[in-house]
Amino acid sequence: MRSELNRYIGNHNSQDVMSEISDNASLPTGEVSRLADHLFRHEAGKLISVLTGIFGINRLQLAEDVVQESLVRALRTWPYAGIPQNPAAWLTQTAKNLALDLIRRENLFRDKEPHIMEQWPSDSAAGDSPMFESEIRDNRLRLMFACCHPALTPEDQTVLALKILCAFSPAEIAKAFLTTEAAIAKRLTRAKQKIRDEHIPFGIPAGEELSRRLDGVLQTVYLLFNEGYKASTGDHLIREELCQEAIRLGSLLAEHLTGNKPRSHALVALMLLNAARLPARTDSEGNVLRLKEQDRSIWNQVLIARGMQHLSMSAAGDELSAYHLQAGIAACHCAATDYESTDWPQILSLYDRLLELDDSPVIALNRAVAVANVHGPQAGIEAVETIENGSQLNSYYLLYAVLGEFEKQLNNFQAAIDNFRKALELTELTSEQLFLSKRLQDSEERRLRIVA
Repeated sequence: MRSELNRYIGNHNSQDVMSEISDNASLPTGEVSRLADHLFRHEAGKLISVLTGIFGINRLQLAEDVVQESLVRALRTWPYAGIPQNPAAWLTQTAKNLALDLIRRENLFRDKEPHIMEQWPSDSAAGDSPMFESEIRDNRLRLMFACCHPALTPEDQTVLALKILCAFSPAEIAKAFLTTEAAIAKRLTRAKQKIRDEHIPFGIPAGEELSRRLDGVLQTVYLLFNEGYKASTGDHLIREELCQEAIRLGSLLAEHLTGNKPRSHALVALMLLNAARLPARTDSEGNVLRLKEQDRSIWNQVLIARGMQHLSMSAAGDELSAYHLQAGIAACHCAATDYESTDWPQILSLYDRLLELDDSPVIALNRAVAVANVHGPQAGIEAVETIENGSQLNSYYLLYAVLGEFEKQLNNFQAAIDNFRKALELTELTSEQLFLSKRLQDSEERRLRIVA
């Protein structure tokens, strides 16, 4: 099975599979592509969670293999035979059959078959029931805690969880960590090797051990939301189902005895407040709209109210996390009736405090935007030039997009053109390429008018 999986799946990347089946598929390529993306993004983590709940967390590799093979079979079959009425049930049944076959080969079938037949859920979304005080009942959340073992570095914990449970490819994880795909692939290999060599007990933690792993789980949920809020590749800026899943997991976590901490509520507040703006982030054709161009009347007021409630709950105690400050920034945007009334001095103050907790160059770049809104575009450029570890942004398209905007505001159109071109080279997202192309074209036209 392994060689077949490597050929068709690789690193949970649906594009490789699609290139082999789309040419001869009887279904429209766009429909197959949409289905493939949904399978890899939404169903893989659920199925792995269900399988490990049955076979045990120590059989994680078996679960990964079975799920990947089920997805391969779906992508081979459905373009020709048609999509079944219940795709999730089809995948569940296929995974069940493959798992039984593998267990038979390992001479464990006699012991396992009755349990599998009794416990296998009829719905791939099973396990989403509310959690009790002494346990975590959501399968995916349980596995996130298992991946966040303290013997692994915090980065390895998050990378492992994103790969296994969120179906992120190494390329997508690399963008989240501002590094290369090769570096993430090596990190994954080392993490799994360490688990094997040191016999790290890859089990579901309990009691105080849950608290020790909370920060790693929060980070994983946050990165899952970010990939949905602004996709790293593809034709669409937003993957709303990823945002919804991250909010679901975060909300379950905040309700749990172990996860009911100020920083958990702050993260949920941050996600809700940002998700409230999703309907206005693109126009009817999917084109990117800047904050100042968005129709605030269609921001989701229910989500804003929920976000503000969690933000209030996060104020309990003396804890102040990066999630608190980011949620505060999001709240400032949601409270403004229009772009001009945004409290940019308050936002800049929050970014200043945020940098004290997290000196990420991405946060420093966002702070530079706040600086420009308070003190002007030239001050924004100077803030970018003083970013610590700024070299990490050299391959980050938003660095050049931001600089392009600053230069354009200063009427330095050739500098704006150069930056927009560089940003355009670095982004892989179709909607952002279209947005940057328009900014580039406008800068070129304005430069020509000045020359003429």
